[in-house]
Amino acid sequence: MFETIPAYVGAGFMVIVGLFALLKGGEPERIGAGAYIIGWFASLLLQTSGSPFGVQWGVFVLDVVMLIIFSAMVWKAPRSWPVWACALQLLTVTSHVMVMMRLSPPISAFYTVVNMAGYGIMLAIAVGTFWAWQERRAIGVDID
Repeated sequence: MFETIPAYVGAGFMVIVGLFALLKGGEPERIGAGAYIIGWFASLLLQTSGSPFGVQWGVFVLDVVMLIIFSAMVWKAPRSWPVWACALQLLTVTSHVMVMMRLSPPISAFYTVVNMAGYGIMLAIAVGTFWAWQERRAIGVDID
């Protein structure tokens, strides 16, 4: 996983946004960031070292679980960022299904979609955290 500089940049982005959400976010942001960070670490463990062109069932199941978590957050959280996170996670799950059905997308397209969706989810969490933090500061609850 960490063989290239972009991998380190991605990991840094993931950790920084996760810490920001855990420290400054409201309950939905903490749940979303915590679940996504745990899922990210679990996906590192579930990735098979075999062929990168096959279906990785463990990662697929993990992505479906994350889709369920974000869907529940869309239903219950009074925020708009979970809608974006859920939509991007659905894009990731759909990409897995395309590979399973052998619709022959280039594997580089699959990995690009999955990686960019991950960045988008973390960006949605970061924006949601920022607005939750600012709302609390505006009413005087969160003064640094």
